[in-house]
Amino acid sequence: MPSFGGLHKRRGVRQFLKFAVVGASGFIVNFLVAHALQRTTHLSGFTDFAIGFMVGGVSNYALNRIWTFRSQRNPVIEGLQFLAVSATALILGKVVFALADHYRFDHFTTTWFVATVAGVFINFFMNKYWTFKHLN
Repeated sequence: MPSFGGLHKRRGVRQFLKFAVVGASGFIVNFLVAHALQRTTHLSGFTDFAIGFMVGGVSNYALNRIWTFRSQRNPVIEGLQFLAVSATALILGKVVFALADHYRFDHFTTTWFVATVAGVFINFFMNKYWTFKHLN
């Protein structure tokens, strides 16, 4: 049976753990922005989610570039790739919100949570193997 004691020393595992820490910070930013908008504006639930998602995504990009992947590549190119990945995850979030609306599920926080978590793996793997692939 394999030992998990040294698992944290593997580069991919370390990157995923760092990505998770950065993601947790973006998750908090996303939550705060989306819920502040949801309580203070008359925008749609998805619009509140999308704005929070993108604000959290900007902080995630900066932290992942500097800390998780330690990239020195052109930040404009990487930023555009990161944005494209975020847009893909956002489309998945739109599907979650559309399903919630279709089934008349009216709990913003739960829908927000499911939509956010749905994008985690897309974000990690697409960023690792596309945006930051030169560092693998």
